[in-house]
Amino acid sequence: MNDLLFDFTVDKAMKKVFITREFAASQDLVWDAFTKAELIDRWWAPKPLASKTILMDFRVGGRRFYAMVNPEGVEIGWQIFDYTAITPKSNFKCVSAFADKDENPHLPGSDWDLSFSEQNGVTKVSIIIYNESLERMEKMIEMGFKEGFTMTLGQLEELVANLSQR
Repeated sequence: MNDLLFDFTVDKAMKKVFITREFAASQDLVWDAFTKAELIDRWWAPKPLASKTILMDFRVGGRRFYAMVNPEGVEIGWQIFDYTAITPKSNFKCVSAFADKDENPHLPGSDWDLSFSEQNGVTKVSIIIYNESLERMEKMIEMGFKEGFTMTLGQLEELVANLSQR
């Protein structure tokens, strides 16, 4: 086991989830893994599911629309990230919402704030997820968000390790 930081904290009073995860990779590579569809789709889903980006427009006012795909190749759920702020290589914010296959959001969604920093070849990603609705946040947690996102971040760790060796 490595000594890279991983913390997942739920604060119901603040209606926030705080996730901090370190990766033994450059900040540029980790940033690209979160912002380029061809990389995101290689890790952004808990196994056995896969992520399939349908639309990716990474800019303020842009959107990522993607589907979760089961092992048989069937799209079983959709999600939207509407990008609200971007500071290249260091931070981006978006509003995330589940959606239908026609890109109609199921509101309320959640606000995501992702920050990236690098020290001595280790990149730290700090994610704050705010849910206006405590009920939605609790449902997200009950649906296994912590376990699924922990697995997903593990897949990101494998991806950046493989890409760093090239």
